[in-house]
Amino acid sequence: MATLIVVVHAMAASGVILLAPVQLIRRSKDNKHKAIGRSWVVLMYLVCVSGMFIYSLTGSFTMFHALAIFTFFTTTLGVIAIRRGIIRLHVGMMVGSWLGALTAGVFAVLIPSRDIPKLAVQDPTLLWSLIAVILACVTAWVIYVLIAVPATRVKRQRSTVAVDTSN
Repeated sequence: MATLIVVVHAMAASGVILLAPVQLIRRSKDNKHKAIGRSWVVLMYLVCVSGMFIYSLTGSFTMFHALAIFTFFTTTLGVIAIRRGIIRLHVGMMVGSWLGALTAGVFAVLIPSRDIPKLAVQDPTLLWSLIAVILACVTAWVIYVLIAVPATRVKRQRSTVAVDTSN
């Protein structure tokens, strides 16, 4: 079970790290931005929740628990901010959450006792296969959204039927 949680955590975190630059690079903040953003938020929540389960395996509260709680909070603030039209706060919370995830990812890769460096030594083929699958899935999702999601909302026209009431 612990291995499954670690895999889910790592894959969701990879999606978070890869989707954010797409959001930052695209100039228009339209429905495509919203679709990718919603998937990013779901992945970020998955990272935070799965992180709580991973680090609970140590049997004590660590700085990673605090980071997961803080990131859950900042991501939620970012969602609330955009729903209220407070764009600056939204951008700050989302970029900050992404930078936190990126920093945690760097530590996960660089600390030899962590799972990613161990996997790189024990089974590099599996590691690179997982990386390829993650990249392919994220790329496919972005391409799908950019092609299939309309940039702006299509406003529905009310059908107006002229009724002759002169009789």
